[in-house]
Amino acid sequence: MAEPLKIALAGLGTVGAGVIRLIETNASLIARRAGRPIVVSAVSARDRDKDRGIDISGYAWEDDMTAMAARDDVDVVVELVGGADGPALTLARNAIAHGKSLVTANKAMIAHHGLELAALTEKARVALKFEAAVAGGIPVIKGLREGAAANAIDRLYGILNGTCNFILSTMEDTGRDFADVLSEAQAKGYAEADPTFDVEGTDAAHKLAILSAIAFGTRIDFASVDTAGITRIQAADIAQADALGYVIRLIGMAEVDSNEGADRLFQRVQPHLVPFDHPLAHVDGATNAVVAEGNFSGRLLFQGAGAGDGPTASAVVADLIDIARGDLGGEAGAPFSIQTDEMEAMAPAATGHRLGRAYVRFMVADRPGVLAEITAAMRDAGVSIESLIQKGRAEAGGEVLVALVTHEGPESAVSEALRLLEGSSGLTAQPLVMQILGH
Repeated sequence: MAEPLKIALAGLGTVGAGVIRLIETNASLIARRAGRPIVVSAVSARDRDKDRGIDISGYAWEDDMTAMAARDDVDVVVELVGGADGPALTLARNAIAHGKSLVTANKAMIAHHGLELAALTEKARVALKFEAAVAGGIPVIKGLREGAAANAIDRLYGILNGTCNFILSTMEDTGRDFADVLSEAQAKGYAEADPTFDVEGTDAAHKLAILSAIAFGTRIDFASVDTAGITRIQAADIAQADALGYVIRLIGMAEVDSNEGADRLFQRVQPHLVPFDHPLAHVDGATNAVVAEGNFSGRLLFQGAGAGDGPTASAVVADLIDIARGDLGGEAGAPFSIQTDEMEAMAPAATGHRLGRAYVRFMVADRPGVLAEITAAMRDAGVSIESLIQKGRAEAGGEVLVALVTHEGPESAVSEALRLLEGSSGLTAQPLVMQILGH
């Protein structure tokens, strides 16, 4: 059997410990599948003495993780520290500069600096692998880069954040409100103490930007992802969606839009109403799912655990096995499926002309004339109302929920209706708009 593939591991949190546990537990199987053993040479983390449930005494320890890049007994650096910049990025750059391949689960770093790192690895003829950065243990990047490589991808969309999906599906099952379920998610370890990146949609936007680059051959453009989270969704919205035949899911969606005379890239993360009979409606808990629609393959669905030590460690080690086999992603390495100098810089698409149906929720003062004001604004903006629901009556002087579903029309019409309602004394909160996911 060939010489072992020697790795240095930066970050010994849940995923890092999981990688070591997986390599040790499945060592013989991994060696047979990789064609050679994969062994850990060195590790680094903030606290050397922390109990992680694994024995690291047999590995060299580096207090400065960036020094691992220069070690002679290391072929691949595995970065599991996180953060778009700082030590993680320094380590990544150093590793490539020293001729080491890089494996990472860091979606923020790849979304912000992936093109730079990819260009460096192509020049150095080493690998950059980041399967674990998107959707945990689901092999969606490999599926797009390899399994669907012959297809033009028409549209890509899915549930990309397990925390949000856990919260929304638990609200759906229990009727509880957002804040209450968020506390449960934090207690169970599904949400961080500061859950902002998850619940405001940033984490999903990082992943969508990465997937877009692979699916469409475009340069990563995280800054242009139109992003909205789930913090404004109420239990009443969940109930209304259910009554109308939908569930609510945070959906990341991307496609190339050719309606403006030139190809432009549409990328959006936003809560959607998903029909009961759509495959994504049945994705609950902390699960992720990605749909890719190829022009010859048709609809491809990738679904599975989107986070956790086991699934994410599985993706990391799968990347290591590829490297052990000599797979750099093409002759000179192409982390995003095509060479970086061939990736197209595509301007962001406008959204006003996009056709669809929408759910619009208003919180309004309980007084005569408010409903007429809303319907008049919709009429004047050219929005056709399919159904309208007023949820009960509050006590005198209180507020009530009014929800409506539109017929298909341009998104700009709904935006214009809301503009006409700006400053209305009848509205007690900013309206909430959610698109309805088509089939």
